[in-house]
Amino acid sequence: MSVKEKVVFRFNNGTILKGYLEDFSPDSPELQVMDSVTGSSRVLKTEELKALFFVRSFEGDQEYKEKKTYGNNKSKGNRAFIRFKDGESLVGYLEGDVPWTRGFFLSKQGMQMKGFFLLPVDEGSNNLKVFVIASSISDVTVVP
Repeated sequence: MSVKEKVVFRFNNGTILKGYLEDFSPDSPELQVMDSVTGSSRVLKTEELKALFFVRSFEGDQEYKEKKTYGNNKSKGNRAFIRFKDGESLVGYLEGDVPWTRGFFLSKQGMQMKGFFLLPVDEGSNNLKVFVIASSISDVTVVP
């Protein structure tokens, strides 16, 4: 039996679902998820999601103050600042290469790209990595 990753799904409408990914492809328009509370499986449409937070635990640590600066940590990739359409922002390191060429095309021309992975700047964070849904972003700044 394979170990399923714990994921907190953040929807564009503010809803949160905690569950396990049963099958994940960054290019898929749908995700198969098992709800952590009910154990039932359901399908989520990628276009309804803001981001997928791969976490250490569903509870997290309410007392922990997550660092939001890059500091002197050894670089894990290109530093990125993401601003979502709802005004929330996120900082981290892009996992892999910059997923755009010659400018940021987060809509229309870039719609084939569903999203990209961002690693947290704080290694003590409950988040292991975040899959950011491209259609939920209003602005991105990348610093090589």
